Amino acid sequence: MKGIVFDIKELGVHDGPGLITTIFMKGCPLKCVWCHNPEGQSFTKEIMVRENSCRHCGLCKKECSHPECQPYKRCLYVCPDNLVKEVGKEYEAKELADYILKNRKVLDGVTFSGGEPLSQADFILEVISYLDGLKINIETSGYASNEVFRKVIDRVDNVYMDIKLADEKKHVEYTGVSNKLILENLEYLKSIDKNVTIRTPLIKGITDTKENITAIKELIGNLRHELLPENDMAGVKYHMLNKPYFRENADE
Repeated sequence: MKGIVFDIKELGVHDGPGLITTIFMKGCPLKCVWCHNPEGQSFTKEIMVRENSCRHCGLCKKECSHPECQPYKRCLYVCPDNLVKEVGKEYEAKELADYILKNRKVLDGVTFSGGEPLSQADFILEVISYLDGLKINIETSGYASNEVFRKVIDRVDNVYMDIKLADEKKHVEYTGVSNKLILENLEYLKSIDKNVTIRTPLIKGITDTKENITAIKELIGNLRHELLPENDMAGVKYHMLNKPYFRENADE
């Protein structure tokens, strides 16, 4: 089975206990206006271009014979400063597992993040089947059917799940989807014996309000709760993807 990944960070210490390899799965059903990984939203490959360093030589826009470049009408390889990057790589499940296991002697675990990893649940479960002896962690929005959510959560050791907004109308406004499924899956997490951390990104004027934080704390009960600062550098990625960023031309 194949899956698509947009980044891999090896031997990190921030995405789980111990030394962790983090796999960023491509594709997400949410479209959070503040998304810190906009290159993880699309389920297909795309390109990022560092336009701010561009010489405007035009080489990358000339015709080339590389089949992989044709969908973009831009050459991925000719830039003298390596400013054009394809985002998204397909892996077979065993191939990705072997990549992870090359660091097995020092590795404590692996974290599947995104994008939304539950959107590629069957692929992740197959990868996990090859990772005996490693701690398995997942970072998720919780937006998946109850069936998919439970079959993955039951196979992992640590769960990091976002609860961004308690109010459904605001959740739809700022993420594009209802939070009903997310809150249903939250109740499942509260009912099982699992290491769970709920995370709330603090987005100025949207999620960081006292009303929202208080409501989230009531929803999650005794689960561990982390408040994550907004990533001020995220806007750079939007420019590289030629997408608008919600902070632009907004009153701060």
